[in-house]
Amino acid sequence: MSTLGVAAVDRALRILESFRSDDRGLTLAEISRRTGYYKSTILRLADSLEKFGFLKRGSDGLYQIGYKPLFLASLYQRQFRSSDHVLPILQKIVDEWNESASFYVREGDSRICTFRIQGRRSVTDTVREGDTLDLHVGAAGRVLLAFGGERGGRYDQIRKEYFAASFGERDPETAAYACPVFGQGMAVVGCLSLSGPRYRIETLAREAVVRSLAENAAELTAAFGGNAAVFGPLA
Repeated sequence: MSTLGVAAVDRALRILESFRSDDRGLTLAEISRRTGYYKSTILRLADSLEKFGFLKRGSDGLYQIGYKPLFLASLYQRQFRSSDHVLPILQKIVDEWNESASFYVREGDSRICTFRIQGRRSVTDTVREGDTLDLHVGAAGRVLLAFGGERGGRYDQIRKEYFAASFGERDPETAAYACPVFGQGMAVVGCLSLSGPRYRIETLAREAVVRSLAENAAELTAAFGGNAAVFGPLA
């Protein structure tokens, strides 16, 4: 494909991205304002987008998203396997910090470790895939509670900072950091956790650990269909 062709694809995708969740429809002028493109450029690209079902134009002249993105979303949902996305992220975390990495989901008043990659050191914290742990202790549990709507100053702070840390909370000799992972509609789908013996985790630079987890949580959030931009300053 020529450079011109690639530019046209980029512009067409930017037009689609200009739509927001609360838009009932956009005028040509509004799309132009949001994208910065000339109306003539938008009209030309919109014809192709309409032809393939990505856009539709109503009798009132307003543009709306067509049926094709929904069809592609359904394909994505059917083909999506969380393990294909979560496990490589956990491996990246382990490779970077040489400590254990886990992915937890909430199940009622508990959290379940659905994916886990153990650190390569001889002394680690002992958690296995499938383990069910108390939701009310530990960084991962606190994150799942916070973004599940739990009230209280501690949870307000977690919602503000997008991470939690715990030292000796679940077990006196272990510690952990955790960040949320979001899906469609920004519903929390789980959380990433870095954990290990307390004496080692306490020596890690908090800011660096949080940034690392946030970057990986943002990547997973995008894969799950959420808005990775919420991690902005952290990632």
